[in-house]
Amino acid sequence: MRGEIEGARTPQAEGVLTKQMTDALRWTSLDMPNLDGRVAVVTGANSGLGLETALELARHGAAVTLAVRDLDKGEQARADIAAAAPDAVVDVARLDLADLGSVRGFAEAWSASHPEGLDLLINNAGVMAIPHRTTADGFEMQFGTNHLGHFALTGLLLPALVARPRSRVVTVSSGAHRMGRMRFDDLMGERRYRSWGAYGQSKLANLLFTSELQRRLDANGIPTLALAAHPGYASTNLQAAGPEMSGRTWLKAPVGLATRLLGQSAQMGALPTLFAATAPGLPGNSYIGPDGFLEQHGHPRVVDRSSAAKSTVDALRLWQASERLTGVHYPLDAA
Repeated sequence: MRGEIEGARTPQAEGVLTKQMTDALRWTSLDMPNLDGRVAVVTGANSGLGLETALELARHGAAVTLAVRDLDKGEQARADIAAAAPDAVVDVARLDLADLGSVRGFAEAWSASHPEGLDLLINNAGVMAIPHRTTADGFEMQFGTNHLGHFALTGLLLPALVARPRSRVVTVSSGAHRMGRMRFDDLMGERRYRSWGAYGQSKLANLLFTSELQRRLDANGIPTLALAAHPGYASTNLQAAGPEMSGRTWLKAPVGLATRLLGQSAQMGALPTLFAATAPGLPGNSYIGPDGFLEQHGHPRVVDRSSAAKSTVDALRLWQASERLTGVHYPLDAA
């Protein structure tokens, strides 16, 4: 590596130091440490940001599980990674975050086959600005997939994470969290649904979950870190899902063109997640995004979040609602 981030665990001290160093060094995947012996799970790893994240983790020595909804696409992703990194250790397993039964089945099977534990859980998968749909459990699809599915997965894999001394949970949020509001009286959008509003709420939930998870880990003396990242405006297939599902197929071409012209590559978009997952010295609850204009492009650094994402009251309220809705109760005292 060109440099390492050292010092105290306080967010204030580490945040300033991290920003100074990343501004100076323009951190890339070449700066990632050796990950030999580390074990990782990446959700939504068959394409886009998830695939790039899994590729770089595997390229640097981690044993990676591609947790995907479509096994055929997962196998193709594994082949793509093998072509780029022939020595990579990569498995494929089915995980549908929109089905809590699938989440439980994945967590049980994965934990049984990996008694050594889990170093890196990358909560990457998501859906964006789609028409109103519900999950297998009746949750609004964006909130159910982007937040509740990952909340349940993290809780079920927590024993595996605690078993490893330097484990991290990285949850991928979005700059769109700034348009989000937690509508606790209508979390599922049953009274009023707006696709972008629901997306913003789910991404805000990602940040509130991260902060409350870190608070509970600290309160229980567990050294696992909870962090969040966002990719800026990255060129992936995520943007086209909404127009396609809504039947507005005529929008796919202009949306795709705009994304290709204005968005940064998936490789660049994955850097904040990789930085959050591997950079030494980051404090818990760090939020990493691009360093460019409006955080849309660039290299990773510590970034700020909205005032709504800093609400400890909403973080606790969301946590309690999430445990109730998913039936997954973390063995972490709230004190």
